[in-house]
Amino acid sequence: MTAFTYFISDLHLSADRDDITQCFAEFMVNDAPKADALYILGDLFEVWVGDDDINPFTTHIAKIIHSVAQNIPVYFIHGNRDFALKSGFAKRAGMQILNEQTVIDVYGTPTVILHGDELCTRDIAYMKFRKKARSWWWPRLMLALPLQVRKNIANKGRKVSKDNKTKLSMDIMDVTPEEVVTVFQKHQVLRMIHGHTHRPDIHIHKVNDKDATRIVLGDWYSQGSVLQVSASKTELLTLKH
Repeated sequence: MTAFTYFISDLHLSADRDDITQCFAEFMVNDAPKADALYILGDLFEVWVGDDDINPFTTHIAKIIHSVAQNIPVYFIHGNRDFALKSGFAKRAGMQILNEQTVIDVYGTPTVILHGDELCTRDIAYMKFRKKARSWWWPRLMLALPLQVRKNIANKGRKVSKDNKTKLSMDIMDVTPEEVVTVFQKHQVLRMIHGHTHRPDIHIHKVNDKDATRIVLGDWYSQGSVLQVSASKTELLTLKH
């Protein structure tokens, strides 16, 4: 049987989207255990206000992931929606948190994996927020607030983000090609896997006169989106809700 690894991102799980949760649960039960490893590249949740938000929904998701993590390694990279996810939830889910840009060996091919929001440098307002959100002081300040206050702030932020997206062009919300090349060169690899833009596809970039492959994962709003990679094949798969 051919060995392979799964990559997913942008599930945006929430208690009010049972269809996405069910699709994720079925994938984790029926498919994920067959892989060598599972990488979750950010935005696992629609919003994450802190590991102390322990409720039936987050507990359910932790159990789903933990059941897989008992058989294969499960890795997680923060997204722009769940950058506040820390070791508390990771431990309950049995998954390992990786650096926001991590190079892994995928069947002999060095590959940089990331959520991908840092590639969208033309969205200047978001990049300013990202810098603040990933600082040492802002997360500490937010987590010091009462849980309900954090939930209110998050809900307001989601509304503002949704409104802003309607005003931005598709180019601004997509990756900046020059930044993609910069990340390739920084890590000295010729393959990249990321999510965030919700535009599943495989792109070829010229990096130091060589072809570099960038694979974009899809979101799970209307269907499941999974990348399956083996030594000989790379395939973007869809799952019905």
